[in-house]
Amino acid sequence: MVSPLRLTDAARQNLKLLFIAKHALSDGHLDTMDGNHAPYHYEMRVILEGLFEKLETASTYDVLFSDPGVDFVFPLLNRGGFFNSEMLCPLLCNRLGIPYLGANPIVRGIADDKHLTKLEGVARGVRTCDWAVYRAGAPIEEDRCPKADRYVIKPNNSSASWGLSDATDWEGVRQGVLAIHAEGHDAIVEPFMHGSDVEVPVLEMNGEPYVMPPMLFRQADPSHLRTHAEKRDLVDRSQKYQLVPFEGSDVWPEIREMTVRMAEIFRPFDYGRFEFRFNEETGEANLLEVNLQCNLWSQKVYGRSAVLMGWSQEDLIESLVAESLRRHGLMELV
Repeated sequence: MVSPLRLTDAARQNLKLLFIAKHALSDGHLDTMDGNHAPYHYEMRVILEGLFEKLETASTYDVLFSDPGVDFVFPLLNRGGFFNSEMLCPLLCNRLGIPYLGANPIVRGIADDKHLTKLEGVARGVRTCDWAVYRAGAPIEEDRCPKADRYVIKPNNSSASWGLSDATDWEGVRQGVLAIHAEGHDAIVEPFMHGSDVEVPVLEMNGEPYVMPPMLFRQADPSHLRTHAEKRDLVDRSQKYQLVPFEGSDVWPEIREMTVRMAEIFRPFDYGRFEFRFNEETGEANLLEVNLQCNLWSQKVYGRSAVLMGWSQEDLIESLVAESLRRHGLMELV
């Protein structure tokens, strides 16, 4: 297995890092609304405190409204409560000329827009199910909707399945789209795909994408619609899902090849999770979406995949930051 990249002593001692996340200042307990994001952000802060002597933390965007006097920003404030909030942290960093972890704002926008991601995939021969995007303020036309017995309706720029619903007829689809539009977001509609999600974490190392061991969110019921509350551990999901290694599957080489093709679209991005819907009965795999600057928590895909590589959670975060610092010319790798 590949070894993690390491920070230099000079980087640890001298670089001023800003960690910005909604729950960066939390005590690690579950949040009543954001669930496991609170312990996730707490874990990240503790690890970064162990890596850098000059770490600063913040939980709101306004720390970047003027120059915070730091050398590098580690932004996890992705869901800011408004449309396209995922791009604000990198935009503010660009305005100030401060290097930051992750892809640039335009690339983040392509990945966050599921419709654009699917277009990129189709252009490169990556299989994905049919879909229709309904932008807020534009007509909701039935003839653009793919034909299916069951549909999934979700925000086109969503994360963690908030706003997700399903329907079995056009009126149900229309109502689902209208509900998302009422929240100020665009909607995307897809046929429901039976199966489980294959999650492929990718970490850039020495300027190249490195595909980490994939994980499968195996569903006890392949027809179940995985909800926001389940993803955030706000309800008990222990009997519904099992996060297990996936590399042994016969379809893995195909999924890996599709992942590599998709990764080329977004480079450099430091890290990102590439998601596919896999039907274990038929063997078919379809691209679902791409999540750049996704969840790195030790209890989720990245942390569990790192363990399969023989890495600790600290190894994962150190390697990730070291590569980004190298890319921005702030550190030579050791």
